[in-house]
Amino acid sequence: MRIAVIGGTGLIGTRVVARLRETGHDVIVAARATGVNSYTGEGLEEALEGVETVVDTSNSSYLDEEGAREFFYASTMNLLTYGDAAGVRHHVALSVVGTDRLARSEGGYFQAKAAQERLIVASGRPYSIVHGTQFFEFVRSITAAAMHSGIAHVADALVQPIAADDVAAAVARTALGRPTNSIVEHAGPEIFELRELAERELQWTSDEREVVADPLATYFGARLDRWELLPDADAIIAPTTFHQWRVQAPDNSGLVTHTSAGVR
Repeated sequence: MRIAVIGGTGLIGTRVVARLRETGHDVIVAARATGVNSYTGEGLEEALEGVETVVDTSNSSYLDEEGAREFFYASTMNLLTYGDAAGVRHHVALSVVGTDRLARSEGGYFQAKAAQERLIVASGRPYSIVHGTQFFEFVRSITAAAMHSGIAHVADALVQPIAADDVAAAVARTALGRPTNSIVEHAGPEIFELRELAERELQWTSDEREVVADPLATYFGARLDRWELLPDADAIIAPTTFHQWRVQAPDNSGLVTHTSAGVR
């Protein structure tokens, strides 16, 4: 099978590409670094030639609703339009657990993600949407972004985080399967308070700075109730625990540059 991975040089995309290639599939790595820009359409026609499945792991660099909505609308419309012309038979998109709830209550970035999902559903094209919880790999950057005067003020919320490798496995399995025409949630095996998870990450590096659950802190610009980031009861639970990931992860795994999630 010929599969195009949009955002194929990113944290999840590189892992999806590797897994698909391990199973013998012809994988096109589509990213700005390879001359393909889903937002502008540059190189997209050529990249999708002969492709049966498109996997979209790309993300907006903007957290505000206007910037994120512009990116996701243009990128998704291009993928659907060029994909239709190329005869793509399965559109797979990676999104976020809690998007629908946060879009209704808070808007912002999550409203843009929800709009992206609506575009895919309304397109009439066969699709599968993979929802993942927060990644272990972003815990350190979330904590760092929330740090003020030696104290990290993180949102007072529960999380059920997941390893990037487990997310990539879920996306790859989805890409090789039949379109579900639905959203399927994936989460890690453990529930933490975000404060507790941030503390564990700091302790791993013998960082003694304090973490507090701040009711005024936000998450990607959204104010949360304690349960909004948790998946539904029918979510698929991945195997990797936070401790297992932390022991196996490279020393720099928590230093992925991302966004200002958790900043007040």
